[in-house]
Amino acid sequence: MTRNTEVVVLGGGYAGVLAANRLTRRDDVTVTLINPRPRFVHRIRLHQLVGRTDDAVVDFDTVLAGRVRLVVDTATEIDTAHRTVALEGGGTVPYDYLVYAVGSRSDQAPVPGADEHAHRIAGLEEALRLRDALDAAPDAPVTVVGGGPTGVETASELAEAGREVTLVCGGVLVPYLHPRGRRYVARRLAAMGVRVLDGPGSVVTEVAGDAVRLADGAEVPGGVTIWAAGFAVPDLARRSGLSTDALGRVLTDETLTSVGDERVVATGDAVAPSDVPFRMSCQAAVQLGPAAADTVLSRIAGEEPSPIAVGMAALCLSLGRRAGIYQFARRNDRAVRAAVPGRAGAMIKEAVCSGIVRMLALEARRPGTVTLPSWVQHPERRHTLEVVEAGR
Repeated sequence: MTRNTEVVVLGGGYAGVLAANRLTRRDDVTVTLINPRPRFVHRIRLHQLVGRTDDAVVDFDTVLAGRVRLVVDTATEIDTAHRTVALEGGGTVPYDYLVYAVGSRSDQAPVPGADEHAHRIAGLEEALRLRDALDAAPDAPVTVVGGGPTGVETASELAEAGREVTLVCGGVLVPYLHPRGRRYVARRLAAMGVRVLDGPGSVVTEVAGDAVRLADGAEVPGGVTIWAAGFAVPDLARRSGLSTDALGRVLTDETLTSVGDERVVATGDAVAPSDVPFRMSCQAAVQLGPAAADTVLSRIAGEEPSPIAVGMAALCLSLGRRAGIYQFARRNDRAVRAAVPGRAGAMIKEAVCSGIVRMLALEARRPGTVTLPSWVQHPERRHTLEVVEAGR
């Protein structure tokens, strides 16, 4: 009797859950998902958790196929020679194939004082601590550092809740956006009472307990400081001897197969196909997750995996609960003039957020269902967006 193929998925985010669900298409595949938390974190709603308009978590029973075994623990090492994953809680999990979907996290701040005096928002625990800090200082002004999507959404959510907010961009406000969309966001933030500091002089040089100091010599009075200026990936792959780029993302070919080890397939924020990574985002993750599973399933079937075809068609931002912007883009992730602002933009963003959970649940019930239309998929080489804030 032929034994089942054991596939371990590291990480229960958007890409990891979709990959795990899709792998259940074969009855002879046993899927284990290792995740440090017992619930799915709806990461694109973490700014809402801070603003108390959503709890940003979903039960895994809602989004994960019943055949997937959930192990709540943290992977500490991948032994590719013996094909095992060591767990923080003790013991190891063997695999025939490994899907590396560990996602991203807050980057270490490069300026003095930020790690000591600023709060982060990239992870669930960080967002909960930030919410507690805001509750403990209800009248304190808030400084949000980072003019990308995470910073803008957080600043908007808190301003709408009545907080005094300063947004320190450290450069251009939402550099991804077309200038027309950027002007709309600036007007909307101003209407909400958010003080926006942008341009070269807005680069943060120091975070103190009572102020944020900028390159132009200005100081923003302290209160609660939120650092939303960058994202990194866990160093598990690098520590385990896998080939990675400078940031620690797994280097793969165009089928998401790790360079030098065809038993490891990487996906989501922590992958760099052909050393040209996609923008860290839910939009990329929901395409890369199924693609990673398809690569594994092809190898199990003795077939050659297909190269990825990922299209990045837009960026949507919420600007509080009553406004937003849906910025259209070319499939290679370059913004165009067209956008949907205002209330309609907010409705689209909410539909996207709600739709992601429905997408995960659909793939859990009917694995293989989630496929984006061909007009979205983009098989040509993509741009590396150096100016875009990495992920959310």
